[in-house]
Amino acid sequence: MLNRSLDSLAQAVVGHSLADRELEAEEIMDDPDCDLEGLRRTYQQFVVVNRLVSGWRGVYVHRLRPLLSAERTTTLLDIGSGGGDVPRALAGWAARDGLRLEITAIDPDDRATAYATSLPPVPHLRFRQCFSSDLVREGARFDIVTSNHVLHHLGPQQLDGLLADSTDLARRLVVHDDIARSPLAALGYWVGTLPLHRRGRPHASFVRDDGLLSIRRSYTPDELAAVLPAGWTVGRAPFRVLAVLDVAQNAETPPEASAAAVRGESTTSVRGETAVTTPDGADRA
Repeated sequence: MLNRSLDSLAQAVVGHSLADRELEAEEIMDDPDCDLEGLRRTYQQFVVVNRLVSGWRGVYVHRLRPLLSAERTTTLLDIGSGGGDVPRALAGWAARDGLRLEITAIDPDDRATAYATSLPPVPHLRFRQCFSSDLVREGARFDIVTSNHVLHHLGPQQLDGLLADSTDLARRLVVHDDIARSPLAALGYWVGTLPLHRRGRPHASFVRDDGLLSIRRSYTPDELAAVLPAGWTVGRAPFRVLAVLDVAQNAETPPEASAAAVRGESTTSVRGETAVTTPDGADRA
């Protein structure tokens, strides 16, 4: 009843129901002919938006930092890095913690790479314009593979390709962090970004329009679980959902052992398999 009421409210305020994923509409920034100045401002504002809503500090503290070392270099690949604010944050946190982390951030969009490389360089972080499949063909491997708000941009075949590439590229861990679709997320974002309303202003940022559409295009935890291959798990946190592959753990687990045998964990069905679902608090900083 509460969910239906919230969805009705979101539909009245935002103009769209959140009951089902939006599969047709595309974000402005995905248009190769979009306004370049508006895109630049969008990349600039992603720094604030991601800091507030994407939860990467918690992901770093609870999932990534335990794998890093002050003596041995760990390599990380960030896929679909956009303006580069997330890999820059990861590089900065690792440096402050005295941990050796080398990051490669890739994006197939030349506009994103141009923007990211126009900013002051960060030690141990390099940007490259390419697809994840290019790295697979090169035989590249990384200890950790990440992405931020990429999953909802992809169609079914593209998603399958990303997950397959991630599996081939990662030695230890994959974490794809994205928005969790909900009426409350849409309402909160609609209110929080009112000052960024474009209102016909030339060269305005796309953060508000694209962000609201991103929420509509995003998965719920159950929807994401339904499209993940066996071995992947669904992480839950407030307003976020994570697709996680623990490569090292899967390699150590006997084939006959099911994640459902893990005591004290809730589970989510993943394509006929049973996958452990991490608790909400797993990614809190």
